[in-house]
Amino acid sequence: MPAINWKDELTDKLCDAFLCLETSDEVYAFLEDVATIGEIRALAQRLEVARLLSQKKTYPQIAQLTGASTATISRVKKFLDYGTNGYSIVLERMAEEGE
Repeated sequence: MPAINWKDELTDKLCDAFLCLETSDEVYAFLEDVATIGEIRALAQRLEVARLLSQKKTYPQIAQLTGASTATISRVKKFLDYGTNGYSIVLERMAEEGE
């Protein structure tokens, strides 16, 4: 895995916070306290864009289904292709769990 240049003690604690949550309700509660609704919706939209890209949907299809801009779709595609595999790991595990 490539080095993460923004990783520090505070981001370690944020990751640990997510890992200690046990239910969707707990994650919802934490997200609502730590982020704005707009930030949460943007993250959710990017994950859905990644899922649709992995299903080989076109940019116009994804834009129509999610409301994401082509810039957002391109950014997500870049990270799917050249990122640290974070999207791929999550999408694989969600597929395994039938989500």
